[in-house]
Amino acid sequence: MGAYENRTVPEGINVSPVHPLKDFAVLLFGVSLSVIAFVIVLALLAGYLVRYVPFSYEQSLVSRAVAPWLEPSTDPLDQQRQRYLQSLADRLSSVMNLPDGMQVTVHYVQKDTVNAMATLGGHVVVFQGLLDVMPNENALAMVLAHEMAHVRYRHPIVATGRGFAVTLALSALAGIGDGVMERWVGQMGILPMLSFSRSQETEADALALESLQQSYGHVEGAAALFEYAAAETPVLSLPTLLATHPDHEDRIRRIQVFAQEHPPAMAPQLQPLPDYMKSKAKSNESQ
Repeated sequence: MGAYENRTVPEGINVSPVHPLKDFAVLLFGVSLSVIAFVIVLALLAGYLVRYVPFSYEQSLVSRAVAPWLEPSTDPLDQQRQRYLQSLADRLSSVMNLPDGMQVTVHYVQKDTVNAMATLGGHVVVFQGLLDVMPNENALAMVLAHEMAHVRYRHPIVATGRGFAVTLALSALAGIGDGVMERWVGQMGILPMLSFSRSQETEADALALESLQQSYGHVEGAAALFEYAAAETPVLSLPTLLATHPDHEDRIRRIQVFAQEHPPAMAPQLQPLPDYMKSKAKSNESQ
């Protein structure tokens, strides 16, 4: 039997050689990284799966929304402008090969915002400010076809699905998940502000150009808005890789390349916009 030895316990045996704050920081970083990765994967998965949501369900979501742009105007001039925009959209729809059951509804908004936006359920919003800078119908058709292409490729539901997945995940992690869906649907009025990725914008541009080529026989005037935007953009603009939308110059170059690859059979004719599509202030300036 061996001899018993009562050894002295070394000093600091129960004390970690690493500062506890450092251990905490490493643990916190690891957990945060895992949460971020989980949310990103969830958002990407949601963006893929929502493409299979029936378009009719997408339309029903919008029917529950409370949004000013869904309310039809009672002003006769506003109604006339909306009819013109809807007629133009219907012409473009006929060459865009929209899936069965998918239709585009255009909403005219009397505001000076230079923009048009696509949102859920095939709804496209066009502002008066955009119409006022459009030199002709061809330029307007390019913008409208671009927004319609977002609808055709289900980009709004993808953006919505990703946003909802992130909101739901973060709410669940924070323990405030109750009623998230109800609040989300209740805020449908903000959906015209959906943003799309650069690849989605490029995809929409390509289909819009093809639609213009089929509708008019050429794409003359397609770059008008981008040329206007490039001229109005401040010198200190975001680099191309950091911007959500493709660079204006890049879009103009792609339009030029498409035009060279699809030369018109005859001299292209630009279609004028009806006078009533311009605001009175702009009409007076042009006289």
